[in-house]
Amino acid sequence: MMKYRTITLAVVGLFLSVSFLASSVVAAEKDGIMMKGGKMMMQDGKEVTRMDRETTLSDGTKVMMNGKMLMMGGKEMQMKEGQTVMMDGKMMDGGKDMTMEKKDKSIFKLQT
Repeated sequence: MMKYRTITLAVVGLFLSVSFLASSVVAAEKDGIMMKGGKMMMQDGKEVTRMDRETTLSDGTKVMMNGKMLMMGGKEMQMKEGQTVMMDGKMMDGGKDMTMEKKDKSIFKLQT
C-alpha cells in the first residue's frame, strides 16, 4: 500500500514540475519585437514596452529602433505595421507565421 502512495506522489510531483516548465516556455514563445502604430515595441512576457535600443536576436539578426532588420548574411529588411519578429528570428505577420507556405485551396474542391 505504501508503495502505491509513493508512486502516486512521484507521478503528481513530476506532472507539476513539467507544467511549471511548460508555462515558462509558452511565455518565452510570445516574446518578440513588433511594429505597432508606427513605433517599435518589445513584448517580454505580458509586458509590452517601447523599444529603447538596438536588439540582437538569438539567430544573430539585429533589429534597429526604426524597424530595420539586418540579418546575419547581410540581408536588410524593413518591418511593416503589424509584423512581429520573435526572439529566435521567426517573422510573424498579424499572428501568422510568414515562413509557412500558403496551401493550395484547390485541394478542398470536390473531384467528380
